Amino acid sequence: MAIRALSIAATGMQAQQTNVEVISNNIANMNTTAYTRRRTEFNDLLYQDLRRIGSTSSDTGTIVPAGVQLGLGVKTAAVYRINEQGSLQSTDNSLDVAIQGKGYFQIQMPTGQIAYTRDGSFQLSPTGQVVTHDGFTVQGVGAIPTDATSITINPQGQIFYKQDGVVAPSQAGQVQLAIFPNEAGLDAIGNNLLLQTPASGQPTISTPGKAGYGSLLQGFLESSNVNVVSEITNLISAQRAYEMNSKVVTAADEMSSTLSRLGG
Repeated sequence: MAIRALSIAATGMQAQQTNVEVISNNIANMNTTAYTRRRTEFNDLLYQDLRRIGSTSSDTGTIVPAGVQLGLGVKTAAVYRINEQGSLQSTDNSLDVAIQGKGYFQIQMPTGQIAYTRDGSFQLSPTGQVVTHDGFTVQGVGAIPTDATSITINPQGQIFYKQDGVVAPSQAGQVQLAIFPNEAGLDAIGNNLLLQTPASGQPTISTPGKAGYGSLLQGFLESSNVNVVSEITNLISAQRAYEMNSKVVTAADEMSSTLSRLGG
């Protein structure tokens, strides 16, 4: 019994260690643009049947109503991403764009693969392309001339620029957004980028502002959706759960020592 308790408590300590790691990552990214907080989910492990439920208890066919099942601990089932809209912060930067509602910007990776992000803190490359911090191109946008005096991005994702001596603005492209059947299934690869996976499903692409898609807001960025108060509360709860499991380890060890002395 004591050995089983040691094993169960060890799984509990490992689970809570994972929980604390996820919470610490949330807190570390509380100021990361468009970061979505994570939540750890747990499942109980297999059960050992000492007396099987529903088995017959006599030759007359009587049934065991409850039985005896002993659990073997806990495991981490998933680290789930909470895709909740973060608050919008004004930056007054013409190339900062926030998505109000659902959707992801499409980013062309150097490998040719398409990545997805809600981080709209874009910049201009030396050739006038709208790019991310790493220089990856935002899809749907052409080159903007170096002599452009202003850049405008409307809620529908159309990008215009003005030049001296030209009355009418010129259009540089059309940003489109992608949405997924299961956003939690996207694969985070760092640098605020996500990749499509079989779990996420195929993306559906459309113009911002269409039904089911968010609209764009120029001069704003989406903040992290991390709630610091909730994370600190979760951290305290995880720490106490870890301490309780460690006390189980201590108690099981003392019980084992007592059995050893009795046996001696």
